[in-house]
Amino acid sequence: MLKKLSITAIASMMAFGAATQTEAAEVTLRFAHFWPAVSGIHKNAYQAWADKVEEESGGKIEVQLFPSATLAKPPAQYDAVKNRIADVTATIQGYTANRFPLTQIVELPGIVKNAVHGSCIIQNLYDEGLIKDEYKDTKPLFFFTHGPGLLHTKDKLIKEPADMAGLRLRRPTAVVANLMKQLKAQPVGMPAPTSYQSMQRGVIDGVALPWEGALVFRINELANKHTEVGGLYSLSFLVTMNKSVYDGMSDELKKVIDNNSGMKWTKIAAKAFDKLDVIGRKAAVDAGHEIYTVKGGIENAAWKPIMEKSTETYLAQLEGKGLPARKVYARAQELSNSCAQ
Repeated sequence: MLKKLSITAIASMMAFGAATQTEAAEVTLRFAHFWPAVSGIHKNAYQAWADKVEEESGGKIEVQLFPSATLAKPPAQYDAVKNRIADVTATIQGYTANRFPLTQIVELPGIVKNAVHGSCIIQNLYDEGLIKDEYKDTKPLFFFTHGPGLLHTKDKLIKEPADMAGLRLRRPTAVVANLMKQLKAQPVGMPAPTSYQSMQRGVIDGVALPWEGALVFRINELANKHTEVGGLYSLSFLVTMNKSVYDGMSDELKKVIDNNSGMKWTKIAAKAFDKLDVIGRKAAVDAGHEIYTVKGGIENAAWKPIMEKSTETYLAQLEGKGLPARKVYARAQELSNSCAQ
């Protein structure tokens, strides 16, 4: 009898403890993104952020992660936060076409060397107010970029621009699409998670992704040729929050969010990307794939004129719309030098 009472008492205490812990959470944040739950980015950036916020809030903020685009499709994730389908998201600005044109200047050739470098640039552009007006409808927490984008193809190795003519290549954003058009390729727009299926079915001949993306989205299983053109492009990302959710928090909990925003988390996310780039490249090497590195990268004589034309085309388009594209581009170049130090 006593044994039964003891078990009952323990069970009651555990239930009471669980209820108390649940009641202690004043705010529950639904954090949506499109990376798989098994990916290093999910574990080392987004889960790490969630754990830190919960810890520093003493459990008053609970963060529920929704990976693999379970709350919203990749192109809709920014609006999902704006409209409070999700409370927080990690997404790619370029998936929402024409919404963040000044931000996407960091995608242009020659700006970003690696994720840590590019993330320093974009976070500073925001902190200095140069791209801030593009984010009035949400509350950005931190910005980052992935490492160098490259070309992954099946069977055909790209060594020079002429090799790209006619190839159907997955492009992540309109900026990269413009670059591909200059290279005579046929850009096909799609989010990274759908690249594997499209390549498997023969819808596309290859993809533009960093080594991290080739690893996480399993492109290394299909593409056996890889072309590294140093400085080709890099994508911008952000983690952002619904403004009304943040505004409705107590000052104590706002401080927790503020303490886990900005350059500190920019660096954490960037380091996770750079680490995965190394792992992704090694996976291709270990699989016996052919990797071609263009000597001099975008400064190579065969590639440079096309890179310059692509950049000028994009900047001219933005200036034609009354946007200070050249000012932002000039500052991005300055930051490219200082962030490299």
